[in-house]
Amino acid sequence: MNPTDDPSNTEVATWAARVKQEIDKVFVGQQPLVRGVLIALLAQGHVLIESVPGLGKTLLVRVLGRVLGCRFNRIQFTPDLMPSDITGTSIYEEHTGAFRFRPGPVFTQLLLADEINRSPAKTHAALLEIMQEARVTVDGQAHLLEPPFLVMATQNPIESEGTYNLPEAQLDRFLFKLVADYPSSREEADILRLHTEGRSPDSILTEQVATVTSPAEVLDMQRRCGDILADDRLIEYITAIVRRTREWPAFSIGASPRAGVAMLRGARASAALEGRDYVVPDDVVDVVLPALRHRVILTPEAEIEGRRVDDLLGELLRSVEVPRQ
Repeated sequence: MNPTDDPSNTEVATWAARVKQEIDKVFVGQQPLVRGVLIALLAQGHVLIESVPGLGKTLLVRVLGRVLGCRFNRIQFTPDLMPSDITGTSIYEEHTGAFRFRPGPVFTQLLLADEINRSPAKTHAALLEIMQEARVTVDGQAHLLEPPFLVMATQNPIESEGTYNLPEAQLDRFLFKLVADYPSSREEADILRLHTEGRSPDSILTEQVATVTSPAEVLDMQRRCGDILADDRLIEYITAIVRRTREWPAFSIGASPRAGVAMLRGARASAALEGRDYVVPDDVVDVVLPALRHRVILTPEAEIEGRRVDDLLGELLRSVEVPRQ
């Protein structure tokens, strides 16, 4: 049987289409952002979103939580935010004479870490450790987070006052870095029409957006993506791209081996969204920018010249031979 004739290949794509249909009822435009978040969710990775305020990131997480049937929380990062503010802490109860752990807002399934670069390094480290291990350790006791667990962290690219840049080693913990841009003229007009017709995103979310899946089904879709076939030629293609970043003249530091893992996981999820049970080069190309743009560092000369990381990665990608089918 030809792999494309297997009806099970379309299960992830059909599931994603149901989810996206509900998201589109209230979240206008930003299709690359929505697709990137879905790929990251299926690939069991976290997302860093760079955008100016007011582009609907909080709304997207709320809609995802409702559609997926998952719990969600939002943390507004501020300079005085402490690790215990997100992880929770042990509270002494006088009537029992013992300490009881009170979970923090990180105990959820979809978490929006808004303006993560506004908090100090100690709080960054606490959240990123949780992202890596999916658990919180307080007073020597580990508390596991319920899967699926997706963190969407945001940072504002146009404001530097009162911010703390994430170190490169911590940026590497994010599977993808997505860039949300302003909506098109038509999309912006559609957003305004929602309000002129007496509807608001909150009312649409409450009245029209349905829960079409469940956390258990999300975990099943993640497992299916992990079974997607990537043959040796695709593995070598990903390896060649990652290694090329380490010798590219405009990059002072290239991507780590973790970048290759991120590209492989993302490419598998991308293939699943297209209804295939095998990876093709286009799937790799689809995830190159989100998987690598936060894992390479420009040389001082490239920065002075105003070179853009995305443009340089595009040039790099074109220099790597694509494996033949």
